[in-house]
Amino acid sequence: MSKIAEFKRLEAQLAEQLAALENLKNNGELKREIEFENKLKALLKEYDFGLKAVINILDPSVRREAVAPAKDKRRERTVKTYKNPHTNEIVETKGGNHKVLNAWKAEFGAETVKSWLQ
Repeated sequence: MSKIAEFKRLEAQLAEQLAALENLKNNGELKREIEFENKLKALLKEYDFGLKAVINILDPSVRREAVAPAKDKRRERTVKTYKNPHTNEIVETKGGNHKVLNAWKAEFGAETVKSWLQ
């Protein structure tokens, strides 16, 4: 694309965005929201409160849900039991980073050890 064509395209986009901005500036609902925001910020500053404190005052249940511990979101790992058919040794683990399990994988291969899952 030539530089002049790109310039004209960007100029047209800018004109559209400026027109949309003017429409928003004249929107009564937006003016009302801006006025509310300014008054709210002034009130918060006057009483030295933050938004979190106001939310906690108005609806304390929202705060408890938002600050739920991360442990609740993560499912607990299940215990996996592997039995070595050569030695009849049993290994129970919740993760794959077990010393004996890794030794078996090195000796017999990961797919073979995976087939030993009980």
